[in-house]
Amino acid sequence: MKKPTKPAGVKWKTFLRRVLLIVCGTILGINVYLANARSLVGNQLPMPFGFGAAIVLTGSMEPTFSAGDLIVVKETDVVAVDDIVVYQDGSSLVVHRVIDIADGTITTQGDANNVSDAPIERSAVKGTVQFWIPYAGSVVSLIKSPVGTICLIAAAIALVEIPHRKEKEKDDEERQKIIDEIRRLKDEE
Repeated sequence: MKKPTKPAGVKWKTFLRRVLLIVCGTILGINVYLANARSLVGNQLPMPFGFGAAIVLTGSMEPTFSAGDLIVVKETDVVAVDDIVVYQDGSSLVVHRVIDIADGTITTQGDANNVSDAPIERSAVKGTVQFWIPYAGSVVSLIKSPVGTICLIAAAIALVEIPHRKEKEKDDEERQKIIDEIRRLKDEE
């Protein structure tokens, strides 16, 4: 006997539900990982696979970056003059351009700043900026906030649960129609 198969629409909806749950679970997992890295280890830019992401908080790199831009940083051992680097200064990250390298120290300066930063040790550099996405950091900040995370979870549950309940109601109605039809046929006999 051949096993009944689900219609293509049902398979597609099931697939989308699973993808949505995986995406939401991944976002939540990343948020937990980043929160632990920041609070337990003090690392403001964890880079588990050699890449990390940060949000530009100030206009010190205008016009290259604006506050709210999302930057992607690659861990590197080689830094050259004119590279844009990210380094940790206490508990904050700084995104500035390298203007001088001498005796194991690096001097940086924001593109919009008139004065260079104090020289830093080469070991303080987290990596170089590979690319950026304008304004995406604002969206990421919202998602990472407690309210944003709760809204994301609620939206995911709604997107998964509402269509599932509608399908279940439809299936229950069809099942009830079949039961009613069987009863009607039995009554006719």
